[in-house]
Amino acid sequence: MTATETRNPNKQQNRDAVVAETSTRDDVFDDSYKAKEGPKPPMRLVWRNIILMILLHTGAFYGLMLVPSASTLTLAWTVVCFLLSALGITAGAHRLWSHKSYKASTPLRVFLALANSMAFQNDIYEWARDHRVHHKYSETDADPHNALRGFFFAHIGWLLVRKNPEVIEKGKKLELTDLKADKVVMFQRKYYKLSVVLLCFLVPMWVPWYLWGESLWVGYFIPGLMRYTLVLNATWLVNSAAHMWGNRPYDHNINPSENRFVAFSAIGEGFHNYHHTFPFDYATSEFGIKMNITTAFIDLMCFLGLAKDCKRVSRDLVSARAQRTGDGSHKTG
Repeated sequence: MTATETRNPNKQQNRDAVVAETSTRDDVFDDSYKAKEGPKPPMRLVWRNIILMILLHTGAFYGLMLVPSASTLTLAWTVVCFLLSALGITAGAHRLWSHKSYKASTPLRVFLALANSMAFQNDIYEWARDHRVHHKYSETDADPHNALRGFFFAHIGWLLVRKNPEVIEKGKKLELTDLKADKVVMFQRKYYKLSVVLLCFLVPMWVPWYLWGESLWVGYFIPGLMRYTLVLNATWLVNSAAHMWGNRPYDHNINPSENRFVAFSAIGEGFHNYHHTFPFDYATSEFGIKMNITTAFIDLMCFLGLAKDCKRVSRDLVSARAQRTGDGSHKTG
């Protein structure tokens, strides 16, 4: 596993070769992109999504009001469901399938696909495709959640309107053969709706009712709707808050920033200036497991033999980049 740094010069050169190899991938920013001239396409609201999001957040708020009536076991189960859902995005759709920053065994890929269905944020194939477009064309018209359009748009607004034609066009041009060749990804895509009904809603509701007698009503609104909404917003904060607020120790020329609050709420995804500078690093941070539950989980999977070949950026390369393009706030440790 390449999760820790080494002073062996040969291994160091191999790691830097990985950096050079991955720099041609579709998750690396394309600075040759030019926005099309002329008026911007009109914004088209998707009323179905608007209504569903209002209902979802209303249900989540009601679930919050029910928290005092829930048992301790139900609240603990809600935390478990939150972490499982989050890992399906962070360790699965994001670091494994979008960036290929490590390799996972079939059992681990199946687990992460199930956890991803519990998160209900589009299937792995679509999530990874849109995320690669986001990295390749970050903060342009081709970025699905362009943060230059404001916090609300980057956070949730992009899901309430039709995609910019540039997003669709660029997404079709990406090389996605790795996703199409992954049987776990394509199986989940085929049965995605059924898996979401079971894993995002029925299982979180049914387990506390069956195992310790919690009411189905409380089970539906707390580990179901409230937990689902919290995971959604934690993920969206990476697109919004982490693209607006924080320091930029690795590259001050880009919007993504180091945001500790987002790192905490999104179990490690808030070290965003580092991540957009080195998108192929499995830890998304130079600080390993510090405030990074997802990295700790991947390290555990490596220890158990379920994951391997974690890509990491050398400390020397990180320091050199920080000195060259950082905002002067870089600290090691």
